[in-house]
Amino acid sequence: MSIERVREYFKTKGIEERIQEFDSSSATVALAAQALRCEENRIAKTLSFHIKEKVALIVMAGDAKIDNPKYKAQFGTKAKMLSFEEAEPLIGHAVGGVCPFAVNPGVEVYLDVSLKRFSTVFPACGSSNSAIELNMKELEEYANPISWIDVSKLPE
Repeated sequence: MSIERVREYFKTKGIEERIQEFDSSSATVALAAQALRCEENRIAKTLSFHIKEKVALIVMAGDAKIDNPKYKAQFGTKAKMLSFEEAEPLIGHAVGGVCPFAVNPGVEVYLDVSLKRFSTVFPACGSSNSAIELNMKELEEYANPISWIDVSKLPE
């Protein structure tokens, strides 16, 4: 189970006790915000994409959406998300629990600037009923991203 992979990863960092698990689903931004009793925009959702021959994860704020022109400018291709069936074998986590921690080798991680509006955010931890609260420095350290990017648009 991928939450166990994340738990083992966080154990090496000394923060496994910070993982929160819920009796209810946190598989969507709305459900996660409800379980955590926080605003939806503070949920750090992780979206998965095919970028040419690579698999990449983009972590962004819960209220952000992919801005297609920005995405194409950043990656030189149109945004093509992984299918439901592709997620777990390619990333190591199933849809609903996709996170930037303890992913399969070769998966690239990017953090979107939409997250920088918050002192802390809540990414999933590999299951559809888990999360961890991290500040930006911690998120950057534990997600080990290629870089911060700006491929999002926020609601008006």
